[in-house]
Amino acid sequence: MTEALEYDVVVLGAGPVGENVADRVRAAGLSAAVVESELVGGECSYWACMPSKALLRPVIARSDARKVPGLRGSVAGPLDVPAVLAHRDEYVSHWKDDGQVRWLDGIGAHLFRGHGRLYGTRKVSVTSPEGEHHVLTARHAVAVCTGSRAVVPDLPGIADARPWTSREATSAQEVPGRLVVVGGGVVGVEMATAWQAFGARVTVLVRGDGLLPKMEPFAGELVAEALKEAGASVRTNVSVSEVVRDGGTGPVTVVLDDGGRIEADEILFATGRAPRTDDIGLDTIGMDPGSWLPVDDSCRVAGSDWLYAVGDVNHRALLTHQGKYQARIAGAAIAARAAKVPLLETDPWGAHAATADRAAVPQVVFTDPEAASAGLTLAEAEAAGHRVRAVDHDLGGVAGAGLYADGYRGRARMVVDLDREVLLGVTFVGPGVGELIHSATIAIAGEVPIGRLWHAVPAYPTISEVWLRLLEAYRDQ
Repeated sequence: MTEALEYDVVVLGAGPVGENVADRVRAAGLSAAVVESELVGGECSYWACMPSKALLRPVIARSDARKVPGLRGSVAGPLDVPAVLAHRDEYVSHWKDDGQVRWLDGIGAHLFRGHGRLYGTRKVSVTSPEGEHHVLTARHAVAVCTGSRAVVPDLPGIADARPWTSREATSAQEVPGRLVVVGGGVVGVEMATAWQAFGARVTVLVRGDGLLPKMEPFAGELVAEALKEAGASVRTNVSVSEVVRDGGTGPVTVVLDDGGRIEADEILFATGRAPRTDDIGLDTIGMDPGSWLPVDDSCRVAGSDWLYAVGDVNHRALLTHQGKYQARIAGAAIAARAAKVPLLETDPWGAHAATADRAAVPQVVFTDPEAASAGLTLAEAEAAGHRVRAVDHDLGGVAGAGLYADGYRGRARMVVDLDREVLLGVTFVGPGVGELIHSATIAIAGEVPIGRLWHAVPAYPTISEVWLRLLEAYRDQ
């Protein structure tokens, strides 16, 4: 039986992005339906941000404690891995979404469980697991918030090898004796850090010259150095040409393009993401299934007056916090257009423009040491045509860093626009720097002049004093 229903806004996908779109339009007084085929809460809650950080937190805490006099002897032994995995399971609610569903109910959004597909202009068809069929019509907007999925390369033997993706790496219940990690991006280095600490013998294989290629080069260098010191092997400029797991069981043999072979118990491919748009009905509105969806700064799909693409699917910034930011922008824009507001605030940094996606994206990589950045790297700023200067400082030379840990190693860089004397980018690498990066994000998004930053006095003795050292270095150059 098919039931036709009408809402102001229909949201396709109930991850953090879809939840935030629904929350914003509901706050504006619009009705909202949310369609989800898996768990409410999405990738971040169950297979990405939350479980990975639950795995990594004990690893980082133990590492920090081992560098503190009077404490290192108390944490000399191995991690209690079963306790860590149990805590991870608690943090993801044992892969049950009851709490997230209650939250949706609390804001007054209507949840439809099942596979949702666009069904022409402003329409979404939903088929439930029980076979029920609904057609939802949106008076104002449909927001595609279906996220992205891990890409596994089409290699000989890949099907029988049963490789891990980020989902298996964050939800595994046993430690593999040997783990090969293919890819040197965020997922690759974080999972290498975690599973090496849990007792696996980890080998990281990278096609390029180093780790974390989207950050400043020194970030990947320091993380690679630490992984090697922890016992992992990091191999660069190498590619996988074949994987072999006879009969789909037992060890997997990884064949390299240089003829080398590595045997492992599991192999994780952390080699990129693809949009979850292959089966959402894009063909019914003249678009290509499986494609990224280009949008304007309000996250409205190019050429449409009703379709929005928010989060990973628009390929602007594949980070949960940026997707939630976009959701707030898109929700406000949908509400304004529904109210027929004559002038939207689409100027840079306006209420209906996701400007931060281009100028002030923050990111933290929870390795040991942590790597954190906001805005542009030096190379990105130069490629964009800015006249810039990079200012570096040894983060270990700050008094607060020495108190934080013996032998603290780290580095800081700020990229200064010389014409406007504002910051375009900041990168910190070192223990505990994830909590420093928001100050950089504020300075970049607020376009705070260098002259004013001298009046933002860092507390002593904290690692944040690096800000003063960077300003002094800029002044003295």
